[in-house]
Amino acid sequence: MADTKRLAFSIIQFLHDQLSSGGLSSDAQESLEVAIQCLETAFGISVEDQSLAVSQSLPEVFASATKQIAATPHKTSSSSDSPSEEQLAEAEHLKTDGNNQMKVENFSAAIEFYSKAIQLNPQNAVYYCNRAAAYSKLGNYAGAVQDCERAIGIDPNYSKAYGRMGLALASLNKYSEAVCYYKKALELDPDNDTYKVNLQIAEQKMKETQSSPAGGLGGVDLAGLLSNPGFMNMASNLMNNPQVQQLMSGMMSGAYSPMGGATSPGAAAAAPATATTATTGGGGGGGDLSSLIQAGQQFAQQMQQQNPELIEQLRSQMRSRPPSSAGNDEP
Repeated sequence: MADTKRLAFSIIQFLHDQLSSGGLSSDAQESLEVAIQCLETAFGISVEDQSLAVSQSLPEVFASATKQIAATPHKTSSSSDSPSEEQLAEAEHLKTDGNNQMKVENFSAAIEFYSKAIQLNPQNAVYYCNRAAAYSKLGNYAGAVQDCERAIGIDPNYSKAYGRMGLALASLNKYSEAVCYYKKALELDPDNDTYKVNLQIAEQKMKETQSSPAGGLGGVDLAGLLSNPGFMNMASNLMNNPQVQQLMSGMMSGAYSPMGGATSPGAAAAAPATATTATTGGGGGGGDLSSLIQAGQQFAQQMQQQNPELIEQLRSQMRSRPPSSAGNDEP
């Protein structure tokens, strides 16, 4: 346990040195500070615990280790370093199993198969690209981006890796970067209609984001929301909320007049059914609109508190109007 704390202390010390050395962005500095706090809490130590300090700093230990590696004679590639024929065949079989799981939308199982294929043959770009597709289906776009980067590193001319990278970046609302990858995908596969459509969508979203930073109604497309089962289920539950029912009842009884000022519930009840609600100040319903907007904001906050994961997912999906993605590679 003492050695574990010393290692954790060395890591914390290294992170502190990085903070003081400068050159990091404010976001990076904040991330390091959070990491330091987490490590201190997890191991019950502090950077002030100098009793845990070792003779060499973490960079010095690393430098010493790399020197030893450099001094070790490099072994040339041999048949033992490369996958055997049996391993290659098994990897392909695992990839096919992963593809079959994708077809039945069992994405977690597909990831397991692709990961096993990668273990057997880590130099096959298709396996990484297919796993990226499964990650995207599960909403793990960061994982998809990482796997696409690996696939591109193995095969820089693999168009599908660029296309799926664009898809993941667009889902993360990084439209300008997505556009670049879609264009590269089209350079390599100029007749691919999917890339063309996705490029147009990403370019349009990029223009909308640049022209309207606020993103309209919270960056969410209303038509897309209404077609989302999760959102509609949450909206249905919200409509059963007594506060919502009270607002709707007030609107139906005339407490909120669409053309005039807001009337109190008591006044609305006392007024004859055929009476016309008087406007106030000639504002054309400005008070009503303000009240309704305020009520709507309250309901939006309630929705955010009830299911923040769904709200964030909806924002991501509706902003990007999830483009279509090509199927997994087959041999």
